[in-house]
Amino acid sequence: MERGRTASHQAVVRGVLGPRVAAQGPQGENLRRALRAVRMPGRAPRGRGLRMLLIAPVALAVLAACGGRAGHPGTAAATATAAPGSVRATPESRPATGLPSSPSTASRLSPVAGWRAGKDWTYIPATRRVVALTFDAGANADGVASILATLRREHAPATFFLTGNFVREFPASARAIAGAGYRIGDHTITHPHLTQLSDAAVRHEILGAARQIIAATGADPAPLFRFPYGDADARVIAIANQLGFVPARWTVDTLGWEGTSGHITASIVIARVLAGLRAGEIVLLHVGSNPVDHSALDAEALPAVISALRARGYSFVTLDALAR
Repeated sequence: MERGRTASHQAVVRGVLGPRVAAQGPQGENLRRALRAVRMPGRAPRGRGLRMLLIAPVALAVLAACGGRAGHPGTAAATATAAPGSVRATPESRPATGLPSSPSTASRLSPVAGWRAGKDWTYIPATRRVVALTFDAGANADGVASILATLRREHAPATFFLTGNFVREFPASARAIAGAGYRIGDHTITHPHLTQLSDAAVRHEILGAARQIIAATGADPAPLFRFPYGDADARVIAIANQLGFVPARWTVDTLGWEGTSGHITASIVIARVLAGLRAGEIVLLHVGSNPVDHSALDAEALPAVISALRARGYSFVTLDALAR
């Protein structure tokens, strides 16, 4: 059932949102000029008709979750399912901060090599009971205030992956996240399917987002990066590594982005996190609300998620174990 759900939603994303997200959006002509500047290949529009009427609600939910949506896996040919035992993740008593940097820092990073290279990590290297809470930020910031309040009250570190669109459209929320000291990661500018773009366009999306995040928040997202939709293959992983970024995927997607209109509840979010529990689990949540029902289930469920994990002997870390 889960595989069928994933395949169905991936078809929606690829057939409707993928070709459009990179070419349209709130930035309009400015974005199109930027994409032309890197000679991003154009694509012919696909047929729509009745198919659009049937899948539009799902497409809206997918788009809103993360400027597009990062909830379901794509085709990750090199997804990591193991980690070297010599690396340990240690719990942190407070959030790790992104390092202030100049806009050009991201373009001067050394390529990723060694055990971190060639993989889209599905969990962090850990020998203790630790969990990494990660939040993708793209389409809206409806859950940000609640999420930050919960994390602050619970003294729980977390990692936030921001798109360039998000920091431009919601600069106050982006600054609040970085200002609170939470670890920041790069989630591209426009949240496209990177496997469908040229090498130059992939580099533009990654480095452009890093520059925009630094300019808006003062926090350098490097070297943490997350592929939109989890859509990765060996080519784009290699490009990210060459730019100095380590891709971090997830162990479990809460599906909170589907909202109550997608028959998801806060209880389901909690159950999914616990079902995927393991040392080094990476939990994918979103800061945005569902556009149809305006529910922000990840924000709503977060206090109970933290409580349930601690009751099982787990503590919280950022993704810095992958950054070292």
